[in-house]
Amino acid sequence: MSGEVKGDTMNPQQVEREAHRVQANRDELVERITRAVREDGTVEPLKGLFLHRSSAPKGPLHSIYDPVFCVIAQGSKEVFLGDERYLYDPSHYLLVTAELPLIGHVCDASKERPYLSLRLELDPTLVSSVMVEVGHVSPRGHANVRAINVSPLDASLLDAVVRLVRLLDSPTEARFLAPLITREIVYRLLIGKQGDRLRHMAILGGHTHHIANAIERLRKDFDQPLRIESIARELGMSVSGFYHHFKSVTAISPLQFQKRLRLQEARRLILSEYLDAASAAYRVGYDDASHFSREYKRLFGLPPIRDVERLREAPVQNRGVETG
Repeated sequence: MSGEVKGDTMNPQQVEREAHRVQANRDELVERITRAVREDGTVEPLKGLFLHRSSAPKGPLHSIYDPVFCVIAQGSKEVFLGDERYLYDPSHYLLVTAELPLIGHVCDASKERPYLSLRLELDPTLVSSVMVEVGHVSPRGHANVRAINVSPLDASLLDAVVRLVRLLDSPTEARFLAPLITREIVYRLLIGKQGDRLRHMAILGGHTHHIANAIERLRKDFDQPLRIESIARELGMSVSGFYHHFKSVTAISPLQFQKRLRLQEARRLILSEYLDAASAAYRVGYDDASHFSREYKRLFGLPPIRDVERLREAPVQNRGVETG
């Protein structure tokens, strides 16, 4: 069961009606996000639901993505995990099922046709609850699953997204109906093409769960020396096995993951707390300021001070930090 109606099972009239329904929902989504976000930026009108608008291409945008479901109403965007590229648009959705350091680019945006998108945070507890109700208590396979991918946005899933956004006009109804529609969205993701990816986020066993624990530890202790042997031992894995499974889920090595966490936090400290580069480097775990500067330039394209000067001169919505 995939949750989408197959074109070859419908007659031409049904296909036409379905296409009309999809286009009407896309048009409505554009109209409602445009009304909700009248200037470039991001708003959170409902808890865990973020709407974003951009009137020009943006990027690179560096961020740690939490587990999220992302839909574009207008425009397009690409995200990079390591060397892997994921492009999505109004016909496709992005699903992220673990905390990942991603680099995003808004590709298609203008004042006349701004980039409009939404992202819905995914609660593993909710996913687990829906899994139990549906009867999908474990993935169909036990191999590691990359914690990110793009899939076609089918009519039923799009319809649920539009009904969720409609609730912005009815705050009283939203308190009761938003949780129900969110459950429906999770259900449709579970029975869709990325169902196994979502199930892996919620299962209580297997290597994917171990890697999720490792990611949580790396995020918490990113400024501490990385002791792979200790982490692998605590997870009951060999060092080589830990490396293999970590990269299967995140597409990068544990060391690369920690490095990106450190550099993104250092950038935030320099930009928001006005620390100098050496102080920021020390705060995030670097002992050698020159080594820090080299790695910073390799990731962000400029040395720390020049990069931050550029960001401060740019409008807030065009800064190289992910907003939506």
